[in-house]
Amino acid sequence: MDSRTGRPEVLGVLGLLALSFLSLVHFLGPCQPVDGPSQSQGLHREAACLTQQDACRITLVESIPQDLWWSVADRSAQPLAQAWLQLLNMAQESVHVASFYWSLTGRDIGVNDSSSQLGETILQELQRLLDRNVSLAVATSASSLAPNSTDLQGLAARGAQVRQVPMRQLTGGVLHSKFWVVDGRHIYVGSANMDWRALTQVKELGVVIHNCSRLAQDLEKTFQTYWALGTARPELPKHWPHNFSTHINRLRPLRGRFGGLLTTAYFSASPPVLCPRGRTRDLDALLTELGHAREFIYVSVMEYFPTTRFRHPARYWPVLDTALRTAAVSRGVRVRLLVSCWLNTDPSMFPFLRSLQALSHPAAGISLDVKVYIVPVGNHSNIPFSRVNHSKFMVTERAAYVGTSNWSEDYFSSTSGVGLVLSQKANSSQPGVLTVQEQLRRLFERDWSSPYAVGLDPPTPSKDCVWRG
Repeated sequence: MDSRTGRPEVLGVLGLLALSFLSLVHFLGPCQPVDGPSQSQGLHREAACLTQQDACRITLVESIPQDLWWSVADRSAQPLAQAWLQLLNMAQESVHVASFYWSLTGRDIGVNDSSSQLGETILQELQRLLDRNVSLAVATSASSLAPNSTDLQGLAARGAQVRQVPMRQLTGGVLHSKFWVVDGRHIYVGSANMDWRALTQVKELGVVIHNCSRLAQDLEKTFQTYWALGTARPELPKHWPHNFSTHINRLRPLRGRFGGLLTTAYFSASPPVLCPRGRTRDLDALLTELGHAREFIYVSVMEYFPTTRFRHPARYWPVLDTALRTAAVSRGVRVRLLVSCWLNTDPSMFPFLRSLQALSHPAAGISLDVKVYIVPVGNHSNIPFSRVNHSKFMVTERAAYVGTSNWSEDYFSSTSGVGLVLSQKANSSQPGVLTVQEQLRRLFERDWSSPYAVGLDPPTPSKDCVWRG
């Protein structure tokens, strides 16, 4: 008996993988690539399927903490809560959610604050899904940051299927992914967990893609890897069965018109043991776009450590750090790194940031700048683990990357995460339509130039950040 769901647990790993295959068959339509065609034939077929069946549309979504007047005045993306509610209202058959943890009500963490209302509304809408016979499946981490939350127990009592994935046992990490797949057709992916604070007290960034079954079905395969491991006796397969493999990756991205713009797109994943055949590793996706940049690289991430974070003693891991330095020094790329600071920041991060900043030498054509984004706590000090920029994205002149991982070794070697890489070509016949990379560039520059982004040598210390300059 599965103690988490109350359902009989009679299948081994192979049986669960077979069930996962049946789930995939349910979602995959006639346009799913098959074995045999050459690479060029496969790309042609993917684009043709996209034209015939899909009208993919990309929307950047964000949440801005209450009282950040500067950002609200220049909102560059759809509010996250609004986007989530729209997806739930659109759902007709199924909603699959992968999230690190759940905490959608104030009482989950013993807080009575009006800003929790949006999260509670989301929870109510999830309950209504089940009441109208829309299936809800949730994959979450076995270790939770909100152990007192009853959200999932309540949803399971109404018929939701919930599996906790013991990532620490399997890989030494956690399930840190944050994404939705709705009706095998619509997608959300981004930095926000299923937490009410992500809607009103934490700065988040994500992407919603509507009417894009090919991408949604591909992301569903990653969800199914979690689902297959959320059992009483989980085992990592030595080789994932063929039905988990993908034809969509950095070498063969999905191609088509999204909102009228020529677009390429693919999903990456981490850690490598959760990358079945064909899946691009998350680290490889980042390194590819860092290596291709020729004009600028803008990165916004909560934590930046060229080391391990959760192993003691820490191990040096300069992979991404070296890629940024190489871009700035060897190719003259303008690099900007926006890192968060809040009351829970590990101050040992700042020597690494100063080392990067020290390379900047405009007279020699080296532009590598670092700023720290500080969300004022204000009168919200009663809300723990809030008031921080939690976004995890990168944009270059070539591509936009929206992910779920911080930048340190563990997030790419042992902790589960996903990344979405998008590239669009401007259309001269649609002069008012911005590519997704241009939209994300403008959003980054808004944050970079805001009063909440400060240099590493601020004129005055901040009481809202553990670092004092």
